[in-house]
Amino acid sequence: MMKSSLGAAAHGLDRLHVTPMTRSSGDDDTTITLGIEEEFFLVDPDSGDLLSDPDPRIFEAGASHAGPQKVVHEFLRSQIETNTEVCDSVGMLRKALRSTRRLVVEAARSHGAEVMAASTHPFAAWQSQLPTASQRYEEFAVTFQDTVRRLVVNGMHVHAGFGDPDIRIRIMTALRRYLPLLNALSGSSPFYDSRESGFKCGRLNLFEAMPRTSIPGPLYSRADYDALVDEYLRMEFIGDGGEIWWDIRPSRTYPTVELRICDVCPRTEDALCIAATYACLIRMLLRLDRANALPPEPPTEIIAENKWLAQRYGMLAFLGDTRRGGRVDIAEEIEALVELLTEDAQALDCEAELRHSLEIVREGASADEQIDLYRLRLLEGDSEQEALRAVVALVVEQTGAGLGD
Repeated sequence: MMKSSLGAAAHGLDRLHVTPMTRSSGDDDTTITLGIEEEFFLVDPDSGDLLSDPDPRIFEAGASHAGPQKVVHEFLRSQIETNTEVCDSVGMLRKALRSTRRLVVEAARSHGAEVMAASTHPFAAWQSQLPTASQRYEEFAVTFQDTVRRLVVNGMHVHAGFGDPDIRIRIMTALRRYLPLLNALSGSSPFYDSRESGFKCGRLNLFEAMPRTSIPGPLYSRADYDALVDEYLRMEFIGDGGEIWWDIRPSRTYPTVELRICDVCPRTEDALCIAATYACLIRMLLRLDRANALPPEPPTEIIAENKWLAQRYGMLAFLGDTRRGGRVDIAEEIEALVELLTEDAQALDCEAELRHSLEIVREGASADEQIDLYRLRLLEGDSEQEALRAVVALVVEQTGAGLGD
């Protein structure tokens, strides 16, 4: 068996003794808050195709019953986005995530639609989609042309609030090496334009045709980040920091670090697993940061190479070993990560959610399940279109499953 490359990131943990990150302390550095944004497709219950102009009452019903959560429009009319409230534990996030999903599923079904949590639709034509009426979106369409018109994709963004602005930037940089693992766990976009793309996360191939995407370079203070944003603004490349769409970034609106690399997950358990893993990584890296023991950063180009392997192969990827050279099985990396983060998961009361990643390793992510069903249906005599519709039906079912209180 290949040895894991996670030892470098763990350097110093065995000699640290740090107060558990619970809400018992008033110190901002000992608190992690969480929130999730999920983007969904609205689909026709009969054909499984995207509803290019769904009933606007879906959005009205969702927004009117959102309470502390949010239900909003996205770039395309066939999309709907939910934002959970700010949560101070993974347990609270579980309730909030189920609540927001239940809200949109019920609103959609009340007005002739179903909700699909996948990052691409297997067969919808991008040429048939209509943009949401918004000056900002209209400006994007004029600027980015077919790049944004083809962007029929959904994502899941996990916000984590902790520390002060400088700490958040340092931890954001240290998190970059783990982005390929988090992406692989979330993959749900293996189809596009009625074809199997060959990628477990095909969404990133589409999204990264846009500027200011992918993995940021290393930054070590808020001043570093602000100086870069100021340069973008000075040259009139952007209107605000929200137009920097990195895989991980400081939020423009909230005092959080926003994880953006992940596909949206059909199953809530997978989404919660990723959020819990993200929180545990932050806690572990905060411990290292306090001891001035954060490991040296791998080259951004090497992290990007691992990311490409993860989005291409998912759970079957062999990533570059940044410590020893050569390749290491991504499944072994995830297993080693769970072991590394167990102490942090226990402190944050999310060990079950963290360990769910081992089930994803065994059973595959959503992309694997979608591909398996598609190929099985072809073997059983379905046409390609029938097999793709079966994939949509599966994801719709999973999106609405287990949403009770």
